[in-house]
Amino acid sequence: MLYKKPYCAVLIVPTGVGASIGGYAGDALPVARAMGQVCDRLVTHPNVMNGASLYWSGDNIDYVEGYALDKFAGGAWGLKSVHQNRIGVILDQAIEPELRHRHLQAVDALRATVGINVRDYIVTDAPLDVELRVADSGASWGTIGNPDSLLRAGEKLISQGINAIAVVARFADDSDSQALTDYRHGSGVDALAGAEAVISHLLVREFQIPCAHAPALSPLPLDIDISPRAAAEELGYTFLPCVLVGLNKAPQFTQEKNSPSLWAEDIDALIIPHHACGGSATLSFAHSHTQIIVVEDNETIIKVPPEPLSIKPIRVKSYLEAIGVMVAHKAGINFSSLTSETPKTREN
Repeated sequence: MLYKKPYCAVLIVPTGVGASIGGYAGDALPVARAMGQVCDRLVTHPNVMNGASLYWSGDNIDYVEGYALDKFAGGAWGLKSVHQNRIGVILDQAIEPELRHRHLQAVDALRATVGINVRDYIVTDAPLDVELRVADSGASWGTIGNPDSLLRAGEKLISQGINAIAVVARFADDSDSQALTDYRHGSGVDALAGAEAVISHLLVREFQIPCAHAPALSPLPLDIDISPRAAAEELGYTFLPCVLVGLNKAPQFTQEKNSPSLWAEDIDALIIPHHACGGSATLSFAHSHTQIIVVEDNETIIKVPPEPLSIKPIRVKSYLEAIGVMVAHKAGINFSSLTSETPKTREN
């Protein structure tokens, strides 16, 4: 049998930047699912895959936290596939008893109906005291008042054999804010996403295991005019289900080059919004053989195009067109040959 190189790609939609596709509750999931049909292996991150109470995993889609994705793109970490992780849950002490029980019921439901291997949970020894912030650019971020409490909880779970962590932190309710109203109606930025990234980055950096976050919030009052893109967050009492499903088979991280794992050098294509090219992972892939595809239809509030960064991408209008470029790339066909504008061969 002839060896055929697997086609591997990375799909990134940055967190908390108001992406028109991927800036809401799982609205980039259809993109990931479609690309998963083209790729032998697709690497993406929780912002793409998380849909609150909704989820859709794929055997060839790797769920990789953002800090770990940066380390992977830089060649420092490889991704090692697993059959199933042993997940532990960290609950913020600030979560009220009733809301805590709602999250624990979600855990039990996923264990009973999906078969997720959640082994233990722990309540932090102090409230995490999460505060939300907005940068001058309009992107969301946040702070943790008691990061040591989060790290102590993670360390205790790991000492008990856990190798993946889901975190649920209490976020302040702001049901009357204009920003939340705009988000629920399909515009603006996810105010929670930046702070969520800070929480998961801290744990992954410290412990080098898969991690993702779900915010704890009081249920919002009914609004019959919710945007379909935000509707997944209106269901139930918790956003935890998609996180646990994502972590269930999330790859472990390795620094052993000889182990059977995926490395940055194996990635054939990176797909990103056209004005979101300043991230660490993108800059790393820009110095490799990886073909970078930028999607014009996916607008964000940040304006970092590829050209000033000396990145030479394939520019496409939509994710549908990006998938077509990937099909041609996988088949060994120069995508320009599919147009009427094939240039003449030039002398160098």
